[in-house]
Amino acid sequence: MALDLPSVAPPFVHEVLMYEADGFLPRCATSEGMLGVEYGDDLGAGVRLDEADGLLRVLVAVIPHGQPSRWRRPPAVRIGRGEWLSWRINYRFPSAHGDLWTYRLDTFNIAHGPVPARTFRTTAPARRVDERAVLR
Repeated sequence: MALDLPSVAPPFVHEVLMYEADGFLPRCATSEGMLGVEYGDDLGAGVRLDEADGLLRVLVAVIPHGQPSRWRRPPAVRIGRGEWLSWRINYRFPSAHGDLWTYRLDTFNIAHGPVPARTFRTTAPARRVDERAVLR
């Protein structure tokens, strides 16, 4: 699922969180973005953005205690101005109460430079990284 981007001058971060418990209602927040900074959450998931030679370098950080362990990961991805990248990664978190567990899917749609608001909904990404794993 992708949503339209807000009408904000880049660079910015548009974060959308959705939870099964509330019917996957999108909760959106927009903040000013900066390069050379890692954006993430309290669990350690996030993304680092750097720019060099006109290319945006994107590296997704994994949640350290999420399963499965990821010993080999894709390298950082570089995209040019006007391009966008979709990076997906999933996790399983065991419960302290037996067989229960929690599933999490993170999708990072990242564009470099100004792009139309409907970019993520109407065009294909220049690059895709799919780190979704079989969770047992």
